Amino acid sequence: MSMNSTSTTDTSPSVTELVSGIVGDIQDLGIQHLALFRREVNEDLRKATDAIASLAIGLAITLIGGVILGLMLVYLLAQLAPGLPLWGCYGIVGAGIAVLGAVGVFRGIAKLRTVDSLSRKATQVMKEDVEWLTNPK
Repeated sequence: MSMNSTSTTDTSPSVTELVSGIVGDIQDLGIQHLALFRREVNEDLRKATDAIASLAIGLAITLIGGVILGLMLVYLLAQLAPGLPLWGCYGIVGAGIAVLGAVGVFRGIAKLRTVDSLSRKATQVMKEDVEWLTNPK
């Protein structure tokens, strides 16, 4: 009589393996969410830097052009209106240039307001992950 020895191997994972797999998946998910959050923050910082650079360049050009153009316009106005004192010509031209400069500043501020300081969606996902990890139900 021959004894047939067949051993059955249980290929199902143990509870420890399942828990360690879940923990590993949670860690991977957290790392991926953090990477996404970091990317979105970097994108927002880049947009803010671009907006500030545009604002600074616009202000510098407005200042230089305004000074040169202002001086020219003052003397043009003084020649066209000989009865107007020179200080009056400076006041009129200065007010006009100030209005143009203010338009440039307001455009820069409006551009800055379009920058989302932190991506709301990524922030919400990170909050949910932290909440889930700290208070599993």
